[in-house]
Amino acid sequence: MPTSASLHARPPPPAAGWRRLVPRSLFARVTVIIVVGLAIAQLLTFASIRYERGVALRELMMSGIERDIASSIAILDRLPAEERAGWLERLERRNYRFMLGGSVEGPQPGSPVAREFGEAIVNALRPFEVVKVAQAAEPHEGLQIQVRLADGSTVIVHARRVGIPVSAWVMWVLWIQLAVLAVCAWFAVRLVTRPLAQLAAAADELGPDLKAHELVEEGPTEVVHAARAFNAMQRRIAGYMAERVEILAAISHDLQTPITRMRLRTDLMDNGKDQVKFRQDLDAMNALVREGVTYARTLHGATEPPCRIDADALLESMVADYEDSGQPVMLEGRIDVPVVTRPNALRRILVNLIDNALKFGSDVRVRVRVEADRWVVAVVDNGPGIPPDQLDAVLKPFHRVEGSRNRSTGGTGLGLAIAQQLAVAMGAELKLCNRAEGGLEARLTMATVQPVAT
Repeated sequence: MPTSASLHARPPPPAAGWRRLVPRSLFARVTVIIVVGLAIAQLLTFASIRYERGVALRELMMSGIERDIASSIAILDRLPAEERAGWLERLERRNYRFMLGGSVEGPQPGSPVAREFGEAIVNALRPFEVVKVAQAAEPHEGLQIQVRLADGSTVIVHARRVGIPVSAWVMWVLWIQLAVLAVCAWFAVRLVTRPLAQLAAAADELGPDLKAHELVEEGPTEVVHAARAFNAMQRRIAGYMAERVEILAAISHDLQTPITRMRLRTDLMDNGKDQVKFRQDLDAMNALVREGVTYARTLHGATEPPCRIDADALLESMVADYEDSGQPVMLEGRIDVPVVTRPNALRRILVNLIDNALKFGSDVRVRVRVEADRWVVAVVDNGPGIPPDQLDAVLKPFHRVEGSRNRSTGGTGLGLAIAQQLAVAMGAELKLCNRAEGGLEARLTMATVQPVAT
């Protein structure tokens, strides 16, 4: 069964396409959603106000500018011809001006707004004759209107629509408003997501040792309720695990007495073959009890404190012990840097892996290598390997690949499970894989320098 630490250590699947641009954390996602939503709302409000002001200004222009132009034309018509040029600047406004003489060239107004604007001016200029209304090249939607006065001279009216002026301070206010909303959204999202982050961190720290610090039960009601529930769950799990270890320890203690009595009675048996068989069964029972308690203790957590060690010296001493006992184990590679780890747990993991390799293979090698910020110890053998569909299952307790259930070859089914639990407690990763040339590789990966737990 996968442990919580192994699930947390598993990297999430890579995002594809546009999903790569989406932030991964809840904090970033909610912040982006709120800020972008507020920005869009602000822009829509600003666009609506500008549109409404534009419509109002157009209505004002349609109802006033044509009368102003008509009044100016009437003044020019009543003035003597020699005085008209002096009045052009006086009659000029920001959205229209006059020019004496000439003719209008150009296409008819194209847009509906320009045509409506031209028709309003033409109607206001009556009874003066409007010779032609044309679209001006510049500015956009500007008009050129040729008007004939009573004495036969012409006046060209250059009329244009004036845009809505927007003061600079209005844009600054909008930007400041958006910044204030973004800061408020950031604080609001942080208030919501920070307890979730603390809860996730507490769950990660819980791990297999069940000794994480309890969450502080303060803040909003929902946060306090979640923290209180998590702390209660943590205490219940720790109690269940401790109770399980106590039960297994009690069973182991109670079984020692009948096993000892059965061993003594076995010595009194006359049949030598039966005596050997009974003794083997008793040894298997005793080994099963001991390994069961050991596995339960690994589930309860690692009490050994991490320390800085020379991993090369540890590996060399282990290999030398196997060589002294007549079991060929070879060491390949070096780490050459001190590492922070739990040495007894590391030794127990490697002993279980090497013993498992010696059980099924004749050529066992311990290969060590350093990869970036981590180091790898791989135990390889030339045995039959493990079926691919059972590589994960053999890390479960009491699971043996061999179907005969013979403990002389199949073991108790707890060696790899104990190694897996100890690896999780150390923050390492244990992975099994079949070698292409035959045999099994058990790979233990750890950080080069791990923080020492306080």
